[in-house]
Amino acid sequence: MNLMKSLIPAAAIVALPQIGLAQEAATGEAALHTQYIFTTLLFLMAGFLVFFMAAGFAMLEGGLVRSKNVAMQMIKNVALFSFAAIMYWLIGFNLMYPGDGWTIAGWVGPFFKTTVLDPVGVGADAAALDYASVGSDFFFQLVFVAATASIVSGAVAERIKLWPFLVFVIVLTGVMYPISGSWQWGGGWLSEAGFSDFAGSTIVHSVGGWAALAGALILGPRIGKYKDGKVHPMPGSNLALATLGTFILWLGWFGFNGGSQLAMGTVGDVSDVSRIFANTNMAAAAGAVAALILTQLLYKKPDLTMVLNGALAGLVSITAEPLAPTLFGALWIGAVGGIIVVFAVPMLDKFKIDDVVGAIPVHLFAGIWGTIAVIFYGEASLGTQLLGILAYGLFTFVGALILWSILKSTVGIRVSEEDEINGLDMAELGMEAYPEFSKG
Repeated sequence: MNLMKSLIPAAAIVALPQIGLAQEAATGEAALHTQYIFTTLLFLMAGFLVFFMAAGFAMLEGGLVRSKNVAMQMIKNVALFSFAAIMYWLIGFNLMYPGDGWTIAGWVGPFFKTTVLDPVGVGADAAALDYASVGSDFFFQLVFVAATASIVSGAVAERIKLWPFLVFVIVLTGVMYPISGSWQWGGGWLSEAGFSDFAGSTIVHSVGGWAALAGALILGPRIGKYKDGKVHPMPGSNLALATLGTFILWLGWFGFNGGSQLAMGTVGDVSDVSRIFANTNMAAAAGAVAALILTQLLYKKPDLTMVLNGALAGLVSITAEPLAPTLFGALWIGAVGGIIVVFAVPMLDKFKIDDVVGAIPVHLFAGIWGTIAVIFYGEASLGTQLLGILAYGLFTFVGALILWSILKSTVGIRVSEEDEINGLDMAELGMEAYPEFSKG
């Protein structure tokens, strides 16, 4: 060894540590490149899975409304996603993720700061190598806000006018959702307080549920739903379509929760994503089974719509913390969600709150439950979780109530009695989804 060392020039010996440092730096840079590439890929893959949930919401709602209102639900779902995409670019993304650009620190970000993508062919020297591309991040966050608006669509179906509904969507997706989302995911005051919501049981689902509840209260029930002290069922047009919609939502939820890992550049990250997939699936299955068994016990026959909503409630329940629980933990959390739906649907009917598709029990009630359930496996405290639930509830419900009331008193939000009886497809659109069949 000493002989070999004596043969190496002194200058080379001095340079050896520098070479080692250069190699170490190159290795670190390569790791950053890998992290950037794979996290960007995660956002894109998860994003198009969550985008497909738009089809799931459309099919679910189309199957659960009567045939005379199906075309209306289809156009609402296409339009709400499209308006959400534009508003999130125009205002929402930077309002929700202001970085150092808060207008009111921790509470409100900058308004009218449009999203700017990375330059074409951006190099590694200019990219945010510690995260992901702007385009992938923007797209992934966008599909979440559209899901929030879809929740409202189903609850207020069969009696709302198209354009007032879309005005509500514009404000919800461009302003309300991004402001409240910034409190947690944008690094705002709730994040600093220790509130925890991994993928949005409260930030997405209960926000949509609160907005839907406000809309259902201002609109009132459908004609004939509550009459002579009784609840009169109004069966949907196509339960096969509703079932397809549920499976599409179930599939999309893997992107919803899995993508919320927000990283796929290490072995640990990829393993965690797989763990999230498994827990998400278990919660959905448990919610469906719980609703199946419970409706058999209560009504002597299983109820398909309850089973579908039970699966969705299980998914909502696990969304606040899909990583930390064991598979058994995901099972019982999801099962509680399914039980909540079975009891919450008739409870709303007792209060004469007409929710056509069961969006409020699924997204609001199960969302609240899922946010509380974080304390059993996560590090958040019950106090901070309740604080977050209260903050989102007050902000969204009061804001939505005011907005719905303004729309009602100015342009009107409900169709006429005649139009409601004849169906919104002809009244609002002048076309029918099923023109060959009699109106249902």
